[in-house]
Amino acid sequence: MQPAEARYNKNSLLLALRRYSLAVSDMEQTILLPSLLRDLPSDELWDCDAAEETCRDLYDNYLMLKAIRNAAESGLIPLDDHKAKKNSALSKTLEPLLDADPEALFRFHLKGLFSVLGDLTKKSQSLTEKYMDIIGVAN
Repeated sequence: MQPAEARYNKNSLLLALRRYSLAVSDMEQTILLPSLLRDLPSDELWDCDAAEETCRDLYDNYLMLKAIRNAAESGLIPLDDHKAKKNSALSKTLEPLLDADPEALFRFHLKGLFSVLGDLTKKSQSLTEKYMDIIGVAN
């Protein structure tokens, strides 16, 4: 039987999703006390919400990464009101794209999805490493 990564092309969406899911699973198995991440600032610039000018702590990042993985594996779930308002504003700015060629639109979204999945995978791995530094375990 072939390993899962050998079955997929290196640019496969399924492989990218699998890598992200595995990174989050590794993060969950490593981070036994997520509460240690509370109030520890994140180094990531994109954690700061421009509208609210608040930054996430590592605990919020941990919860977000798990929630995104769960949504990717089980399907879309309703957003809370605050996130839904942001999402509707984003969809209004993308409305001109809806009239585009379906294949071009698909490729546009696929490229964005690959980019986001890559960033989230790196973020999960980075959070795991930071937690190991906090508890004093060498990588």
